[in-house]
Amino acid sequence: MRARPAVRLLRLGRLPYAESLAAQERCVGRQRAAGPGPGPGPGAAGWLLLSEPAGPVYTRGLRGGPDPAGEERRLRALGAEFRRAARGGLLTFHGPGQLLAYPVLDLRRLGLSLRAYVGALEAAALGLCRRLGLPGARALPPPYTGVWLRGRKLCAVGVHCGRHVTSHGLALNCCTDLTWFDHIVPCGLEGTGVTSLSEELQRHVTVNEITEPFLDAFEEVFHCTLTSYEESMG
Repeated sequence: MRARPAVRLLRLGRLPYAESLAAQERCVGRQRAAGPGPGPGPGAAGWLLLSEPAGPVYTRGLRGGPDPAGEERRLRALGAEFRRAARGGLLTFHGPGQLLAYPVLDLRRLGLSLRAYVGALEAAALGLCRRLGLPGARALPPPYTGVWLRGRKLCAVGVHCGRHVTSHGLALNCCTDLTWFDHIVPCGLEGTGVTSLSEELQRHVTVNEITEPFLDAFEEVFHCTLTSYEESMG
């Protein structure tokens, strides 16, 4: 049986969004410097960074939108940060009570195309939902991405891939204050809403509670072995 590729797990905890991005960029640099290796199979395929934003932040992807300067002023006036992110998609929100899972993976190591990789991210989130007793969660056909429940988005997916190495990933609402989404059109999709695990399960669901079942689902979908990484990323 072929050995599973190793993925280093970096648990960042709750921290400012900018710090999680900085950690991600360091991992991207390290993974690109490591090169592709001998191909799919054992060896370090990359990193999985887990974090929870310490404060509210709106992020805009590479697709842009009308009047970005005016939009930024309006959203900052609400008391949130505003950042541009090198990922696909439009405007979304990140904040406390949300799990950010940013895989930094060399897709050549995993034998995945970019399209298959996005599908695998959605499948990992769906695997978590099944473990929590939410079998109705679905991934929808384009133009929709992410994971949906009863027509509302539970998990957003937005990725970047450069020189075969991925960054960004998914944002899963656990006990997020969903009112922050009222001020935007999430991901540019008119007429759709958002939801959270807490809302769907009718109890308080924290990021810490769902981390381990999410990691189990990630290993299952990506056919990898997660190894804890404790060294300083400075």
